[in-house]
Amino acid sequence: MNHFINLKDNLFNDLRKILIHTKKRKNLRKKLNTLVVDKDKPLKGRLLIQMFEKSSLRTRLSFYLAIKQLGGGALTLRSNELHLGEGGESLEDTAKILSSYGDGFMLRTDSDQKIENFKNYLSIPIINGLSPSSHPTQVLSDIFTVEEIKKKKISKLNITWIGDSNNVLNSLMAASIKFNFKLNIGCPKKYRPKKFILKMLNENYNKINFFNDSKKAAVNADVIFSDKVISLNDKVNKKKKLSEFKSFKVTSELMSYAKKNCTFLHCLPRGTEVEEKVFSSSQSKVWLQAVNRVHVQKSILLYCFGKLR
Repeated sequence: MNHFINLKDNLFNDLRKILIHTKKRKNLRKKLNTLVVDKDKPLKGRLLIQMFEKSSLRTRLSFYLAIKQLGGGALTLRSNELHLGEGGESLEDTAKILSSYGDGFMLRTDSDQKIENFKNYLSIPIINGLSPSSHPTQVLSDIFTVEEIKKKKISKLNITWIGDSNNVLNSLMAASIKFNFKLNIGCPKKYRPKKFILKMLNENYNKINFFNDSKKAAVNADVIFSDKVISLNDKVNKKKKLSEFKSFKVTSELMSYAKKNCTFLHCLPRGTEVEEKVFSSSQSKVWLQAVNRVHVQKSILLYCFGKLR
């Protein structure tokens, strides 16, 4: 049994093994319809319980399809459907019930501490489907997409992030350390990752560079990532923040500073942080990026269930 909470906590060899297995398993599905189960049915009879405290489209659909294609089943809960919280059922008791009924637990939450608390009481693996400080399933899937497109290890590539610091960027920084790739971050100075995030990485992150100028961050990039500047639950002056990120929009001009074959990726949903011309261009691989979530998460599930071969 293995948990999948933060990329910094997983061994590099395990992460690489997940990616290698994903490539093999994806190739076996080339002619199969969406709900056709993989021939080997490695998770037959297993139940994944999903709980969402934050809204979700891609994470919810991709984990559902991942467990179904592996031969298992999924049960999806919303936090308001449980007795968890003040005056209700304790987290410890909830974890024991989840462990009794399910074989794995995927949590998308607004609390990093809640994931840690569940981990302490569960006797089944827990997967972080997104938390305030981390989005490991998204970023590991993105690494798979990058290597699939570029046909080389990410350690040989220059990766650039343009935009706000958030949970995806935090996981991308953790991945930069694990996979040893150069990461340029173009972001207004006041919006750079908080000190506790940098401290949490607990490594020499000398391949991570910060730029106040988005064009300088994009120079010689093989891949440019972006994400929404205004998150769903952002409690900020939205008009002011958007204004502060005006020069950090991914435009055709910005892409011209990168390599000619630079790939644009975005985990979605999108806002005003990317020009439509870029988003709809041949350089944009956002739909492949979204589909690959299913394939990578299948291997993550196998890893968590101790079935990765």
